[in-house]
Amino acid sequence: MNNRIIIAGGGTGGHIFPAVAIANAIKKVQPETEILFVGAKGKMEMEKVPQAGFKIEGLDIAGLNRSSLIKNIGLPLKLVKSFIQVRQIFKSFHPTAVIGVGGYSSFPVLRYAQSKKIKTFIHESNSFAGKSNIMLGKKATRVFVASDGMEKFFPKEKIMITGNPVRASISQSKVTREEGIKFFGLDPEKKTILSIGGSLGAKSINEAIDKNIGEFEKNGLQLIWQTGKPYAEKGKQAAAGKSNIWANDFITQMEYAYAAGDVVISRSGAMSIAELCVEKKAAVLVPYPFAAEDHQTVNAQNLVNKNAGIMVKDSEALHQLAATIISLAKNEQEQNELKTNIGKLGITNADEIIAKEILNTI
Repeated sequence: MNNRIIIAGGGTGGHIFPAVAIANAIKKVQPETEILFVGAKGKMEMEKVPQAGFKIEGLDIAGLNRSSLIKNIGLPLKLVKSFIQVRQIFKSFHPTAVIGVGGYSSFPVLRYAQSKKIKTFIHESNSFAGKSNIMLGKKATRVFVASDGMEKFFPKEKIMITGNPVRASISQSKVTREEGIKFFGLDPEKKTILSIGGSLGAKSINEAIDKNIGEFEKNGLQLIWQTGKPYAEKGKQAAAGKSNIWANDFITQMEYAYAAGDVVISRSGAMSIAELCVEKKAAVLVPYPFAAEDHQTVNAQNLVNKNAGIMVKDSEALHQLAATIISLAKNEQEQNELKTNIGKLGITNADEIIAKEILNTI
């Protein structure tokens, strides 16, 4: 009988893209494997997973709202409903294994699988494990992690250090700088800054760019600006009529963006950092300050300590970010040092390692 695998989780690109990378690696090793994704209705995965060529089922589930307790009233009901939906999915799909990649939709799926003695695997991309992953890790078959020191979250004997899976479109990309620049309609003669605030955008980065938008042209620089949906309109207005700036809410073909960017502004989520390492990019990192246990600052500081990145605090971005990135764009020697050091940390085959381990275990 063919293996039938459910991959559960999502919410952000940081969960979805590694999940898709693992799915593709499984299909590469064992093409007859059937794969079904399970996500949360209304979340990004419902759009991105079908675009990647996989089926997805959506659950009626929401996470805990930490800022407004009143919004949590319907949570227990949603959780019960999601477990009923999970039971239906399992009845019709009959999975041989379940993989959780984080995000609140992974919890009921893995919890149900564990109650039915189905093998479960967890991929934890961050240096600080999420709460639901910690709970699920106790009964998981194997826990794949990106870095060492994860014994404080998971049983030691279940941990396997693999690094974070980077999408093949990025890790295997052959796009040249010229092709990347042309893709965005910019000038190959000019230094290019790539600003990526994560799949949902980054307010502090966007506001810093908006405030200093004229400085890029003054310094002979051009900008590829991924604004995220919430800032899309403002971003496009700020960029209107400026031939040195490309602005849009989302970049679907990131391999062109990485190829075009000489220097990068980015959040410091685990997946963003994994991609920057593989792409060997000189980057200024602006950690999202409200990430659990402030893990984005931990991630960024880790690179700073290795002279593999520059950090600007979120609270200081408005006044410091533009000057920092412009200075880096003009300093060839500093760029080369950062590229060399961050490149040493890149892992290109994490998806294959994870896929083979899962298929050998089930």
